Amino acid sequence: MDVDEPHTRPEITAALARGVTRVLWNHGLSSLLEVPLANGRRADLMGLTPNGEIWIVETKSCVEDFAVDQKWPDYRDYCDRFFFAVTEVFPRELVPEDVGLIVADGFGGAVLREAPLMRLAGARRKAVTLLFARLAAQRLALL
Repeated sequence: MDVDEPHTRPEITAALARGVTRVLWNHGLSSLLEVPLANGRRADLMGLTPNGEIWIVETKSCVEDFAVDQKWPDYRDYCDRFFFAVTEVFPRELVPEDVGLIVADGFGGAVLREAPLMRLAGARRKAVTLLFARLAAQRLALL
């Protein structure tokens, strides 16, 4: 392993988040990290497309992280597309076929499988979009 590569789960997770943020940016999305949802869950990343489509990306640093996560289906009610983001060495066959797949590192990555589109209802879309906008404004104000 290269000395510059992340070694711990928190380091790997942070690198994944950086890389996925760049992937989303390259696909025209604005994104936020750690977005609290109305159901009490927290999305690792949420992205907003220019046409208002909402993506949620759940990062998984290792197989153990993936195996213990039983909450990810709860995110689907808050996005149009749901993805898992994993490292290059993560066994991709573990990721369910009915979600999107991003492979990333600290420098970028690629969407290997598009997530199916499951359009949000209008009221939910408005609520999530307002949440995104308010959270982005609050974070900007803190800078």
